[in-house]
Amino acid sequence: MDTKKLGKFSLYYRGHWDKSLFTKCIGIVGSRRMSDYGRQVVAKIVPQLVLDGWTIVSGFMYGVDITAHQSCLDCGGKTIAVLGWGINYQRDTEDEQLLRTIIDSGGLILSLWDNQMGTNWTFPARNRVVADICHELIVIEAANRSGALLTATMVRNLHKKVWAVPGPITSSVSVGTNQLIAEGLATPWTNGHIQLPLQSSKPPDPIVSLLQNSTLETGEIARALNQPVSDIAAQLSLLTLQGSIIEKNGKYYAS
Repeated sequence: MDTKKLGKFSLYYRGHWDKSLFTKCIGIVGSRRMSDYGRQVVAKIVPQLVLDGWTIVSGFMYGVDITAHQSCLDCGGKTIAVLGWGINYQRDTEDEQLLRTIIDSGGLILSLWDNQMGTNWTFPARNRVVADICHELIVIEAANRSGALLTATMVRNLHKKVWAVPGPITSSVSVGTNQLIAEGLATPWTNGHIQLPLQSSKPPDPIVSLLQNSTLETGEIARALNQPVSDIAAQLSLLTLQGSIIEKNGKYYAS
């Protein structure tokens, strides 16, 4: 264990300090109550981020954070875990094994403290470190009050890019991400790209096409397009936020 100065922070660290890890960092944060949809999102976007040369930064808590770290390791990437407790504070064996794997893969473990237990004030402090390190941030899932939204505010205040993954409007852990998008505080992340308005030179969205002449519920749309209901719900959320479709009493129609 040693300490390094990083920006305005003096940090304890474990692992080999390699400055190149900090060249292109993207934060991934989200709910501790991660849904199956959130798990699918992490599994979809992290491999592409690793392929594009990003270091994955997260806060090493159960849910989206640890899933992002593990997904990064699974596809051969480098990840930085910023702890909400002291770097020498004992955790359970499974956590320690994952931390060791992060180090062995060339990543880093960072903390503001030596031997401090996690408390209500240490996690917001950890979030400030995540915000400072990352160049961009993706919020996967977030309730209307969550540490992920706090981190997004910190990143935005540093004039860095914030992305949010749209989620099903029926999910409590998508309230925060959908709100970020609706209020213009984050750019929607869809397949790793900004979602642009439909243009005449591109084929229309299949959901929008289906709703041109019909008013349908989520399950009916899923059956018509032969897609999982969870995927359709997420797409409906995004299209509703974009104004491409309108929802009323559980039914959707093209705007």
